Amino acid sequence: MDCKEGDDSSSAGSGSSQKPQTSRLSCTKYFDALWFCYSPFHQMEQYYRYGHFDSCSGKWSSLFDCLSLKTKRPDEVEKILQAREKSKSHIWTYRTVEEASENWWRMYHHLFDKSDTKPKPDA
Repeated sequence: MDCKEGDDSSSAGSGSSQKPQTSRLSCTKYFDALWFCYSPFHQMEQYYRYGHFDSCSGKWSSLFDCLSLKTKRPDEVEKILQAREKSKSHIWTYRTVEEASENWWRMYHHLFDKSDTKPKPDA
């Protein structure tokens, strides 16, 4: 979870000796997410979709994590946030043509009649 928010006021100058943009920690979005989690709309949506109410425990842990980062030194916070960013998996899964074809067929085979055969790649 990313608890930092850029401070646009520090990037006003346009010199080559300008320091890197400093960032400040903001937990507002985590508090807002927790607030929304307890709203009747969200709880009813969760009950309708999954058959149970949301305990909001993930939102609580995100907020507590952000608040605990605010107690640390700024350089330590930057190291922690950079390590988290590096440990995140990439948004896309890269596949070869054959792997992509197999994955597509696995996901969408139900759209074809039983009489249809698996299409062959154009390779």
